[in-house]
Order: sequence, then structure tokens, then C-alpha cells
Amino acid sequence: MSDARYKIVFEGELMPGVALETVKENLAKLFKSDASKIDSLFGGRPVALKRDLEEVEADKYLAALQRAGAQVRKEQDLAAGFSLVETEDHPNPETLAAVEAEQDTGTMTCPKCGHEQARSVECQACGIIIEKYLARQAQLAESAQATASAVAGTATSPYATPQAQVGEALPQYCELRPFGITGRIGRVRYLAWSFVFMVALLVVIGVGAGIGFAIHPVVGGLLAAVLGIAAIVVSVQINVQRLHDIGWSGWLYLLNFVPIVGSVFPLLLLFIPGTTGVNRFGPPPPPNTTAVKVLAWMWLVIPVVFGILAAISIPAYQDYVERSEMSSYEAPADGEYAEPTEEGEYVDPSESADPAEAEAPADQEEFESN
Repeated sequence: MSDARYKIVFEGELMPGVALETVKENLAKLFKSDASKIDSLFGGRPVALKRDLEEVEADKYLAALQRAGAQVRKEQDLAAGFSLVETEDHPNPETLAAVEAEQDTGTMTCPKCGHEQARSVECQACGIIIEKYLARQAQLAESAQATASAVAGTATSPYATPQAQVGEALPQYCELRPFGITGRIGRVRYLAWSFVFMVALLVVIGVGAGIGFAIHPVVGGLLAAVLGIAAIVVSVQINVQRLHDIGWSGWLYLLNFVPIVGSVFPLLLLFIPGTTGVNRFGPPPPPNTTAVKVLAWMWLVIPVVFGILAAISIPAYQDYVERSEMSSYEAPADGEYAEPTEEGEYVDPSESADPAEAEAPADQEEFESN
């Protein structure tokens, strides 16, 4: 008994989250066919995209077409087991009758030249080996029938079986492009890229603006403006790729500039998972590496560390300021207090006295002694 054969059936249905135009473009690339023939596949009728496949080969086609966005299924191809070519187990009625007649008479007829002779494995007239000749003729008839069916199907039917191998046409993962708006990135890679971007931004702006302001304030201002615009562009690219992974359009990034909504929208990018499999923006991103996971955790841990340090240092600094203010209002060590002047300044009493008044007691003592 021969192994079971399978076929791939498509009824025009799409995988979840994939646009119709994207599926048509992917199928046109895989089948290397015109768009008009691909459009005819979406009529709602079952179409066998591939027939007479082994189970392993059928699974390969099934996975490739599903990655392209087409919702296909695998069915057993019962028609593949039928053949009009006679075999040893199922001979034609004419052959069976001829064999029975030959068995009755003890003679045989050569299938090539028609020479009648006594039963033998070799024809005495043309010299062929009869069994090999019959096997060769059956093989030629089967291959000719398959070729004729393929040519007729290609010429008359828009549902022609694709001849190209479609297993490797669509990549399993998308290409990572940090400086582009195409492709997809997951939540962990989004955190890692954001951390690297912020660190690089602080370093570049600090060094570049410092050098620019050292040269001239105008140069420093222009350099800071250019770096700021570049930072905005890179930030938009990273966020757009994260939106693509969710299955949303990159234009939704503009919601960050809407009041109230803009404060919640970044949290959605952090918590909403991406779509599994292919969506209208391409294949899924590759798995996260160890470096990506470490950078993502650093982006989460560093703000917490800075928050703890701020909670400790800010109260200590406020206490230091209060103690400094209190010490400025304390009295001098000799117990004398400064007297305020008309302008609000405090002056030492010994310094505010008139010199003549300060010398008065000495003159009075001299007068009394006389």
C-alpha cells in the first residue's frame, strides 16, 4: 500500500491581523504569478494550491503559506491514488483477457512487434525482454499524462499549481533596523533600545553642546538644536516599530501630543504584547538576546535606584539648609547685640558711637582731678 498523499486547500480566508493587500502581495511573490491570477483565488471557493504531496512536504507548504497570511489547510488527496496506468495488481480487462487466452493456448504475443510464439521471457522476433518493455511503457505513459495535465492546467486555469519552492521565500524573522520605520520590535527590545538611546543622547548632547558653547554661544545653541532634532527622529523610529509589532499604524505615535492621552499612550507600548506570527507589517522580530534583556532591566532598575537616592539625599539637604539659616540668627559670643540702623543694617554698638563722645569720660576725669 502506498503512502498517503495530501493537498493544500485555500478558500480565500486570511490569518488574523493580516491585511488583504499584504496577503496578495506575499502570494504573488511566492507563486511568482500575476496579480490578476492571485485575485481569482479570493472568490470564496475551495482551491487546491498544491496536490500529490507527502506529509512532510505538505507541512512545509502549509507553514510557508500561513506565514504569508493565507489561512490554508491540509487535506488528504484521494485523487492522487487513482491512475489509469495498469499495474500488476490491477491490469486492464483487455490485458487480463489476453493473458487468460495465452494461458489456455500456451502461446503469447509480443507487445512490441506482435509476433506469436511459445511462452518465453524474450521475443524471438525483435529480441526484447517482455517484462522490462512493459514496465518501461507504463512509466512513459504515466510521465506523459502528468506533463499533459500540468500544461493544460497552466494554460486554462488560474488555479495552476505553483512550481516554485515557497518554503524559504518568506523570512522567519524580520530584519532589525534601529534607524528606520520598517520592521517590528517587541517590548523587551523596545526598553533596551530606549535605554541605549537615552544614554547616547545625554553623552552626545553634553559633550557636543559643551564644546559648542566653549567656542561661541551661537555655535552651542545651533549644535544643541541639531542634536535635539536628531533625537526626536530616532525616538519616532523606535516607537513606530513598536507600534508595528502590536499591529497598529505608525501614525498613532501622534497621540503622544494629545493632552491626557499622551500621558497614557507610552504605557500601552510597554504593556501590550505584539501579534504572534506575520502581520501586515512583516514577520515577527527575532528572539531577544542576553544583551537585550540586560539593557531592558537596566532601564527599569536605574530609575528606581535614582529615586531611592533622591529620597535619601533631598531631606538631608533640606535639614542642612535649615540648620544653616538657624545658625545665622544666633547671638555673638560676648553677649552684645548689633543695633539696627535706619537702612536696616546691624552695626556693633562700639563702632556706632561718636569719637568725641567716646573721649568724654577721660576729659571729665582730668577736670575733676584739677
